[in-house]
Amino acid sequence: MKTDVHPKYNSEVTVTCSCGNTFKTGSTVESIKVELCYNCHPFYTGKQRIVDTENLVKKFEEKAKSAQKEKSALKKEKLQKRRKSKVTEIKAGEALTLKDMLKQYK
Repeated sequence: MKTDVHPKYNSEVTVTCSCGNTFKTGSTVESIKVELCYNCHPFYTGKQRIVDTENLVKKFEEKAKSAQKEKSALKKEKLQKRRKSKVTEIKAGEALTLKDMLKQYK
């Protein structure tokens, strides 16, 4: 086997996060700088941060709200049409014919 092929392994390497947290690990490099660690990552902290520079999330939420409003308006219109088509006025004591009964279920 060739000698000096593998890099030197350092067992005491300091990892520095952008939030200021530091911890020790082993690696082949002298020092490691990271942007996220277990101390500031949303998965571990339970705090979700959305960096929305182009307002894409806000636009999506607005579209979702308007779609929901349109959906509920269409539902109300269909319900009103259905109510109008049914025979709703039945006089007390008056017998319904088969034709009137069938109109109610259309």
